[in-house]
Amino acid sequence: MTGDPRPAPWRCTAKEAVQVSKHGIDLTIYAPANPSATVARVEVQRGHFQEFYNTRSTYLYYVVSGSGTFYVDDQPHQVGPCDLVTVLPGSRVHYFGSMELVLTVAPAFDERDEHHVRFIGETEGPDR
Repeated sequence: MTGDPRPAPWRCTAKEAVQVSKHGIDLTIYAPANPSATVARVEVQRGHFQEFYNTRSTYLYYVVSGSGTFYVDDQPHQVGPCDLVTVLPGSRVHYFGSMELVLTVAPAFDERDEHHVRFIGETEGPDR
């Protein structure tokens, strides 16, 4: 169709994605330059040992496999496969468990909007 104002579809392969490890999680970040949203695959073995919040973006965590506990503003939420956790701007979050997640951050992640609250010790987990 000619004259279509929408941009052409694009893709980002795993080889093109950015790899980051921090605070107990491994991230594969796809198309980090897309301003509308950032999508990442998150692998966590024990937990994300940093409590943080974002002032602008919503974080949507889709649990692909595994299970764990998300703490959003100190409230525990047990999660398992096919669950979705929505963390609104300004809400504090950290989590424990062994999970594979798909994380969508919208609008796109900007490190200036993410704020550290505290580091979390493994002994603070729900099974300790």
